[in-house]
Amino acid sequence: MAKTKKKAKKTRVGFIGAGGISRTHMGYLADMEDVELVAVADISETALEQCSETYGFSNCFTDYKKMLKMKEIDAVTVGTPNGMHHQPTIDALKAGKDVMVEKPMAMTAEEAAEMIKAARKAKQMLVIGFQHRFSAEAQMLKRSIDQGEFGHIIYARCLALRRRGIPNWGVFGRKDLQGGGPLIDIGVHMIEAAHYLMGSPQPVSAFGSAYTYMGNKPSKTACSWPDWDHKTYTVEDLAIGMIRFDNGATLSVEASFAAHIGKEEWTFSLMGEKGGGQFRPPMIFKDEAGTMVNLEPGFLPKTDEFQVKMRHFIECVQTRKPSEAPGEHGLLVQQMLNGIYRSAELGREVALEPLV
Repeated sequence: MAKTKKKAKKTRVGFIGAGGISRTHMGYLADMEDVELVAVADISETALEQCSETYGFSNCFTDYKKMLKMKEIDAVTVGTPNGMHHQPTIDALKAGKDVMVEKPMAMTAEEAAEMIKAARKAKQMLVIGFQHRFSAEAQMLKRSIDQGEFGHIIYARCLALRRRGIPNWGVFGRKDLQGGGPLIDIGVHMIEAAHYLMGSPQPVSAFGSAYTYMGNKPSKTACSWPDWDHKTYTVEDLAIGMIRFDNGATLSVEASFAAHIGKEEWTFSLMGEKGGGQFRPPMIFKDEAGTMVNLEPGFLPKTDEFQVKMRHFIECVQTRKPSEAPGEHGLLVQQMLNGIYRSAELGREVALEPLV
């Protein structure tokens, strides 16, 4: 008599936050056969009703702490505004849940360090919602780096530049809830991926400038995202920063919601002692047979890095394998972001010290 195949246990997930990013989490996880969407918490009853209608939640809470008491939850994603990442993450870890918190990890590096300490004490997984490191382009570069083709990477240049792309929804223009503007919202994407490929070195100093000149004023210029709330806009339009690392390498970043530029850019480049590369469009630069050559991939598989990110989190929960986007990486990125903002406020370079 043939044996009946035993069904694999599903990973049961709860969601703190019912806004746009959390619904993206829900959408990807709902498509996974070994995942069960169990509960959602948000202060907005309207958002809870919408999530319940779409995904069939029977457990909806306006107090996330009540949700965390559910023994039926194995893991939690935190998709709240940046200013509300810290405490819900710590509370979920203390409740015995593995956590994936969206980028940026927190508002400050000190908060990020506390989150890591809470995860270590609770012996739970803490994964950061970095996604571009999982892209086909970044993984192509990583394979070359791992084979030694770049040598020591001495410089990364990160660009996340919009000409007129101030979000006209959510709380992206409020520094009190987000911690900053384009640097912490979109610059972080290029920083996290480049830093990962550099080997995640410890930042030791930061220098930067931040400018607000368009977002806090009404505008009649036609653009794809018009009519943002300029009256509550307290973040920068443009941020420029430079980071020095303990291994001698340097990273620079330019990030804008609004800037007078010829084209928008979403990429980073890496320069090593033996070779270099570029994220998008993907290229590798090297010397070969006495000639400087630029190599383009003949084929890269199409990947949805957000889907890969979510799958990675579930596999970490199920197998307990170390994450490729651990809290420790999130802390280092947070130090860079906060260091650039702090330098912009003080008008000088600031030192960065290890926190964990």
